[in-house]
Amino acid sequence: MIQQPVLIDSHAHIYYRDYAGDFEAMLQRAADAGVGAMLVVGTDIESSRESVALAEKYPQLYAAVGVHPHDAGRVTEACYEVIRDLALSSPKVVAIGEIGLDFYRDRSPRNEQEMVFRRMLRLAADLDMPVIIHDRDAHEQVIACLREEGACRGVMHCFSGDAAMAAEAIKMGFYISIPGTITYPANEMLRDVVRSTTIDRMLVETDCPYLTPVPHRGKRNEPAYVRLAAERIAEVKGLSLDDVARITTKNVRDLFGIRLWDQSTKIAYKIRESLYLNITNRCSNRCSFCAKFDDFTVKGHNLLLDGEPSFEEVMAAVGEPSGIEEIVFCGYGEPLIRLDLVRQVAKELKRRGYRIRINTDGQANLVHGRNILPDLAGLIDSISISLNAPDAETYDQLCNTPFGAAGFNSVCDFISAARQHIPEVIASAVTVPGIDIDACRKLAQSLGVEFRVRDYAEVG
Repeated sequence: MIQQPVLIDSHAHIYYRDYAGDFEAMLQRAADAGVGAMLVVGTDIESSRESVALAEKYPQLYAAVGVHPHDAGRVTEACYEVIRDLALSSPKVVAIGEIGLDFYRDRSPRNEQEMVFRRMLRLAADLDMPVIIHDRDAHEQVIACLREEGACRGVMHCFSGDAAMAAEAIKMGFYISIPGTITYPANEMLRDVVRSTTIDRMLVETDCPYLTPVPHRGKRNEPAYVRLAAERIAEVKGLSLDDVARITTKNVRDLFGIRLWDQSTKIAYKIRESLYLNITNRCSNRCSFCAKFDDFTVKGHNLLLDGEPSFEEVMAAVGEPSGIEEIVFCGYGEPLIRLDLVRQVAKELKRRGYRIRINTDGQANLVHGRNILPDLAGLIDSISISLNAPDAETYDQLCNTPFGAAGFNSVCDFISAARQHIPEVIASAVTVPGIDIDACRKLAQSLGVEFRVRDYAEVG
């Protein structure tokens, strides 16, 4: 039986009367759609209490407590103490929110909105809790408040800014949350934000009962429909629904502590239509841009190995995968360090009819003290080699190679020689700030191979 992707609706208002007539059925529809958890978000004292009560009653529900900017004008000093008490009343309360600024409706005076927003930010900091930010037509002031109050952990709920604002919020430590509005035909700006933003900093939400996605627009929204937002993100990002569900579920774990993410170590892991093999965490270089020094996850997969797997363990992890276009030797480490295992596994996988690719740093000849490329002939269909710099000095600074100038020269020689043994050879470079990508492209062309750019924001 194929396991359904696990999604989390990170923002729902299911305490409204809209759900009174079919509450249990609504929860079941969410479960049937693969929604494993929902974060029920308060907007005032009453709804915050309701959110906590629901979270205490249902294991799949969690709560956030706060005061929406629409109600800022009604906040008294006692309200802050009530929100504090609610936040501490249950371990199911995982955030302060929603809080923020709304300069579109202006239902409370702007100065009072900002005063309440800042007080709530300070309360969240005192409680060491993340925040859920409401921002409508107040982008600059919201960012200014967050920066001035030192806020650095939370989510920009129902994100409505542009790509530059998304980048700024992420740099500050925030996630951005994508609602069903991504399905609206006219909302190309949000799809542009999704295209240009790493999914490692995204959540998905419904904001139900509002913002119902296509094809249900005009009807009541509900948590089951978060799948529609996730499917559209997958389409825009060129990922699978599995990828989006896994990554955003991990992001919710990291931000709110809701633990539905599968954190087991992966030897074989799927992204899009490729199956990747993680066979070592050892590496020749210590690249400054490598994400493993902060987090051993790639697209929501945990790649921190307890030990290096054997041939039998690798093949057991591979199993009999379906819908796979290629199998790639690529984990958090340099696969060609384990050359013998690569050859043994590749031989068996070629026998089964799979296309085989290797992602490598191109220093295997230095590691093994000989030309290892003939060993790969007939086994490997494609090899992607990390060039990453146009000259030895830049390469050494970026990749911290233990081989000095010989490291860069060996990579260039490896790229050039690989053409004699492997049908497809690609040189790649990561868009690390300051790297001359055009110079890298020209170098790859002079070596006679295809060149591919890897987005720095998506590395890992």
